[in-house]
Amino acid sequence: MTKILMVCLGNICRSPLAEGILRDKAEKMNLNILVDSAGTSNYHVDEHPDHRTIKNAKGHNIDLSKLKARQFSENDFDNFDVIYVMDSSNFSDVISLARNKNEKQKVQLILEIIYPNAFISVPDPYFGGEDGFEDVFTILNNACEVIAQILRNKK
Repeated sequence: MTKILMVCLGNICRSPLAEGILRDKAEKMNLNILVDSAGTSNYHVDEHPDHRTIKNAKGHNIDLSKLKARQFSENDFDNFDVIYVMDSSNFSDVISLARNKNEKQKVQLILEIIYPNAFISVPDPYFGGEDGFEDVFTILNNACEVIAQILRNKK
């Protein structure tokens, strides 16, 4: 079983959405994976995703309402095979906790899966309007589709 962790800043917008999208794709493709999400900060620990994220995901038949934010920890390196981060700041924060080269190699920007070596970040929709949440859904849906296809081809 492949274990994947999605990471953003607060674990209430981008990473829970990525978790939900990839879980949905895995279920539809009958993939044996575990997906979770975390934030690099502790701002929203034990909170549900942002109501706008939940609403947006629900519009795509994905239920995020039971998810709760948690903070990334060093133990996540032990528990996950791949750690996808949403932006360069998340990347730096996660890499700074890595204890060795193997752990550092588990971490990558999620959009590198689509745009290798482009260092593109998923924008944070938190301070924007409703359109930003739909834009982030589209971006993450495209990335998660590629991830799911890669995992399906490994079966």
